[in-house]
Amino acid sequence: MEINDRVRGIAHNRNVAKITVLGVPDQPGIAAAIFEPLSEAGISVDTIVQNSGIGDLADLTFTVGRENLQKALDIVQTVSKEIQARDCFGNAGLGNVSIIGTGMQNYPGYASLMFRSLYEAGVNIEMITTSEIRITCIVDEDKVEIAVRALHKAFNLEAK
Repeated sequence: MEINDRVRGIAHNRNVAKITVLGVPDQPGIAAAIFEPLSEAGISVDTIVQNSGIGDLADLTFTVGRENLQKALDIVQTVSKEIQARDCFGNAGLGNVSIIGTGMQNYPGYASLMFRSLYEAGVNIEMITTSEIRITCIVDEDKVEIAVRALHKAFNLEAK
């Protein structure tokens, strides 16, 4: 079986914004305190990454649709003050690109080929998320088209 046998397509989105909260207390209930007000405001959150920080603090980054950035940032900045996070900021100039196919998690090499292909195309990866049927990378919006072309080539999708 070749590495590209399970990848059936490439998806992309240029409408991505990122919010990062630095110095979040690493304790139960903090994620709920951040994400419940967003849900109540009708803001859908996509990719979420929490990193271990220093001591009892962590950093939390997540994506929203670009049209929701300011509203989400206003909410999260208020919550950040309440939970005594160190800082909170957003970035609107992002997009995402995904390889899509079933069973990729059971076979090695899909993620590494994706990451190598993006690297060789000069595309920096800001965040990564995976699921049973896709691997998604958050990238600069101006690199989305380059990323899509590189992944089509890497997984031989031009011929399919």
